[in-house]
Amino acid sequence: MGLFNNIFGSKNEGENEKETKIPWIALTSVEQLNEIERKSLTKPQVIFKHSTTCGISRMVLKMFTKNYAFEDGQMDFYFLDLHSYRQVSDETGFKFQVMHQSPQLLVIKNGGVVAHDSHGAITDINLEKYL
Repeated sequence: MGLFNNIFGSKNEGENEKETKIPWIALTSVEQLNEIERKSLTKPQVIFKHSTTCGISRMVLKMFTKNYAFEDGQMDFYFLDLHSYRQVSDETGFKFQVMHQSPQLLVIKNGGVVAHDSHGAITDINLEKYL
C-alpha cells in the first residue's frame, strides 16, 4: 500500500505536516505602495502578485507557502490579487520599475526592489539573504 499512497496520496495526507500560515497583508490600494516603500527602510517587504484564474500561479503560491519559514515580524508579506486590484498591480510595476508578470514576487528593501522573479523561479529567491 505504501507505493500507492506515495503515488495517489492517502486519506491522512498532511496529518503529520504542520500547516503553514503566511501572515498576508492584503494589498488593495495604491496608497499602500508608499507605505511599503517607507517600511522597507527598516525591514524587507515582500509582494506576491497572484492571478486567481491561473493554475500556474496557484501552484507557485502553494509551493511558496509550503517553503515559508519565517518568524513573525522579520518581513511583511503583501498579497495582491491581480484581477480584483488591476490598478494597484499596474502602479506596483510603475513605482518599483518591474515589468508585470504573473505570478510575481518582489522583495523591497531600502526603498527599492532588490529581487524579483516570476513563475517557478519565485521559489528560487532566497528571502533570508534580505534580512
